Amino acid sequence: MAGVIALVLALQLAGEVLVRLTGIPVPGPVVGMLLLVGLLVGRGGPPAPLARLAETLLGHLSLLFIPAGVGVISYLGLLADRWLAVTVTIIASTLLSLLVTALTLRFLLNRRRGDLS
Repeated sequence: MAGVIALVLALQLAGEVLVRLTGIPVPGPVVGMLLLVGLLVGRGGPPAPLARLAETLLGHLSLLFIPAGVGVISYLGLLADRWLAVTVTIIASTLLSLLVTALTLRFLLNRRRGDLS
């Protein structure tokens, strides 16, 4: 298990290094995750230890929300001052996400049927 954790952390580090070298406006961990996806696609799927690590992390996913909650509480005064802008942004981004998801699903279903119109 330690080797798999080291692999995941090494890919995150590689993502951070790539972001700093290229200056692309994407978080390093996201680039690391894309590297992991590429590795898994090339391999044909995850090895059993990586699958177990993923299940363990998903089992404790709620712990990852603690920093976000602390951030919200830390900036509660700022959020109270700008509640309208925050509310509009949350609603707009949710609607945009739903629209993109629906269009992606429609595209994929059409592609599956062989109709790309």
